[in-house]
This record gives sequence, C-alpha cells and structure tokens, in this order.
Amino acid sequence: MEKYIGLDVSQDITHICVVDRDGKKLWEGDCASTPESIGETVKKHAPDAVKIGLESGQLSTWHWHGLRDMKLPAICIDAYHAHGVLRLQMNKTDKNDAHGIAQIMRCGWYKKVTIKSFETHESRALFRTRSNLVSMRTDVVNQIRGMLKTFGILIKGVAGVGFEKRIQEIIDENTPLAAPLQVQLDILLMLKQKINELDELVLDYAYACMSCRILMSIPGVGPMTAANFVLAVDDADRFENSKSVGAYFGLTPRRRQSGEMDYNGWISKRGDSVVRHQLYEAANSILTRVKKPSSLQAWGLRIAKRSGMKKARIAVARKLAVIMHQMLQTGELFCFNPATGERAIYA
Repeated sequence: MEKYIGLDVSQDITHICVVDRDGKKLWEGDCASTPESIGETVKKHAPDAVKIGLESGQLSTWHWHGLRDMKLPAICIDAYHAHGVLRLQMNKTDKNDAHGIAQIMRCGWYKKVTIKSFETHESRALFRTRSNLVSMRTDVVNQIRGMLKTFGILIKGVAGVGFEKRIQEIIDENTPLAAPLQVQLDILLMLKQKINELDELVLDYAYACMSCRILMSIPGVGPMTAANFVLAVDDADRFENSKSVGAYFGLTPRRRQSGEMDYNGWISKRGDSVVRHQLYEAANSILTRVKKPSSLQAWGLRIAKRSGMKKARIAVARKLAVIMHQMLQTGELFCFNPATGERAIYA
C-alpha cells in the first residue's frame, strides 16, 4: 500500500500525518523537530512511505538533508504554493496542515523546491552577513540624520568621511546631543570597519571562483553581484530554460487572466531579493554608466525611449539574468559587440 506523509514543522514540535493512496488517514501524531526524531517516527509508523513532504522554511534545509541521509524520500515544497491549498481548510491547525500536506503529496500537486548544499549555505552566510551590516549602517546614518533634523541641523550628501567629520564637529561642541551622537558614531565606525573586513573576504571568494570571474566580464557586474548570483543559482543545469531564471528572481510581471480580462501587473518580486536588487543596480549601471557599447545596452536604451527608464532597467535586469545563466552553462565571456562576427551569449 502506497503511503504519503505530511510534516508540519515548527521550532519545537513537528506534526506528522500519514495517508494512503485513497486519501484515508492512517496515523497522525507529533515528535520533536529534529531530523533524527522525525526519521525514527516515520520509520516506526510508515517505513515504506513513497513521499514525505515538508514546506520550505528556515529549518527545511536541515530537515531535508537529515531525512535524505536516513534514506527517506523527503521532498521540500514551495510554502507559498502550499499555502494556496491549506488556506481552503475550515480550521487552521498544525494537525490539519500536516494532513493537508500529506494530501498534496498524494495528489502530486506541488512545486518542488531545490535544496542547496550546506557548503553553498556556508558561502552565502558571508554575503548575507555583509548585506545585513550594510543595512545596519544605513539605519544608523538615517537615525543620526533624523535626530539632528529635530534641532534644525541638516546634513546633506552621501554618508562617508565628510559625514563622520561633521558628526564629530557637533560632538566636539559639547551640546546635550554629544553623548547619544558619540554612541551612534562609534557604532557607525565599527560597522564600517567590519564591512571593510568582509569586503576583503568577498573579493577573495569571487576571484577564486571561475564562474564569478566569467560573470564579472559583463559591464556593471561586480564581485558581489556575480558571487550572489552563482550561489543563488547553485546548479545552472537545474533550469531547463534560461528564460525561467528571470521568473526565479521575481523579475517577470504577474498576470491575471479570466475570460475577457487579461491583465499584466508589476513584477512578482519572488525569490532572492538581494540578487534581484543587485541585478537591477547592474542594469542601471549598464544603461547609464558603461561607456563601452554593447547590444544589451542598445536594446535597453530602445526600451527606455519607448517606455521609460524604470521599465528599461527591469527589462535589462531580467535579460541580464538570462545572459548570466547562459554564461554559467557555456563558460563563455560576455560579448560586447556581436556585430563584429563574434557569437553573442544572450538570447
């Protein structure tokens, strides 16, 4: 008898439901949220399970690898996709969610999520930490600006050495703001130092990776963008079509079609927001800063003339994702001017 298992994972307890191929509930219960405990429970109550489903989340990588190491057929499904099914239930409980996931596995109506290796996640941790520190630095600068605006002190321009000198001048005036400003300035300087230290590690990683060096041949694509893209894609061959990479990073428009209505909305913004933002910045650099002409730049400028610069940036970012994926597959460098007879990488 074919058996299907649904796991509703929380931080402490995992609810488990086992159903047969007809959808009949055979067993349900819970256990501790560790791969070992889940694996022992599954082997006890359904050792011959065909599929074991769990939703994507912060613990899914740990659980998926743990269950796979135990030779169990674990499948990670898209939580957003599963939510569309689970919300149809009258009552939202952990037991019902586990039962719903088991039924999803039985019907096969799910979107499988590729789980990256721990080595990839270790590398991504370096870049995530840097991105978080940059966001913290921006928050501290904005807090300083906001506090000073209350007293009519406006500091214009980009935060940098000049910004820090101006804050130090205000501190040296020994006003009541000196104490809180000193604390915030110390935090700002510490964050700046740590970001510089991580920048060296980022550069070492990017220049040691052949795939990153290939992607950095594209104008406007630096070490951060190249490395984050490589780590996010992980295995380029898992995409059957390069055009799907744009959708993977949320750069394709949403569509709502029913009867006579057919509406294309804003981009979906699904997937890795950091990579999507960096692709957008790289596209802006290609359109506004890069001096060496390329067919990609000319194509984007034609869109800008017709539909505006904002749409052109998004279009170039989406096409750039396609180009970068093809470059990872072929190992070829970016072709600036295919009109000379050289083969163009992009479609």
